[in-house]
Amino acid sequence: MSTHASDPLAALGSLPGVADAVDSVRKAVDRVYGHRVMRRRSNEISSEAALRGARGSAALSGADWALEEVRRRTDFSADAEARTVGAALRLGAEAGQLLSIWRQSPLRVLARLHLVAAGDEGAADGPVAGGGGVRDSVGRPRLDGESVDEPLIEAPLPAPAEVAGRLDGLSELIVAGSEAPALVTAAVVHGELLALRPFTSCNGLVARAAERIALVGSGLDPKAICPAEVGHAEQGRAAYLAAFEGYLSGTPEGVGAWIAHCGRSVELGVRESTAVCEALQRGAA
Repeated sequence: MSTHASDPLAALGSLPGVADAVDSVRKAVDRVYGHRVMRRRSNEISSEAALRGARGSAALSGADWALEEVRRRTDFSADAEARTVGAALRLGAEAGQLLSIWRQSPLRVLARLHLVAAGDEGAADGPVAGGGGVRDSVGRPRLDGESVDEPLIEAPLPAPAEVAGRLDGLSELIVAGSEAPALVTAAVVHGELLALRPFTSCNGLVARAAERIALVGSGLDPKAICPAEVGHAEQGRAAYLAAFEGYLSGTPEGVGAWIAHCGRSVELGVRESTAVCEALQRGAA
């Protein structure tokens, strides 16, 4: 059995508010998985969750489009906002293909996520919103002297050497496995990537995609129907940043509040997918 010394993520389960958040998320997820529509149309729910999750993640990165506009568009190259939405959609599609690699090589997954998100970054049509790197910086952690364009996050930027060390530590925790609840692990992955901003661009999009992979890969949400990105967007940028500041503080209360915030985001994602189930049941979608 793991101890907290060998399994530091497990210790986070006892932080203020975390046990209640974990329990609430588990009950919410169980309810939507028990919906009668899920027995025969789960693939449709998963596809809709991916679309809505992408819209939510893009909104937090500065491209707050209506869902129907995201659904309608086929060209995502016109401007920075369009490229941000396109990046979020690509990440949503790619995440499911990376689940088998995540537990063995999370750094490889993160590099792939950045490559997918960046897309044509560095080409003549310019970067995504919150982008700004050049093509040779895509798919690898930033180096000394490389800038990071992530307007939403204004926290001090760790030096590349610190980034490398903390990424290695995060990777080791994921590969080793943990007795911590899935919500705890996913929230730490999300928070660390926001704190480190390891790439020159698209860090928020990548962090939220990695959170999704952690939640799905853990078995909490195996069909990917509980898009936390929806909940992060619904709670708003101000709440997202305030909770993230708590994570950065490193205090028990602050880290616990961040995990609880992520838990509430999952619950709001569940609510969204439950509404989709109800609409399908009524024949309205």
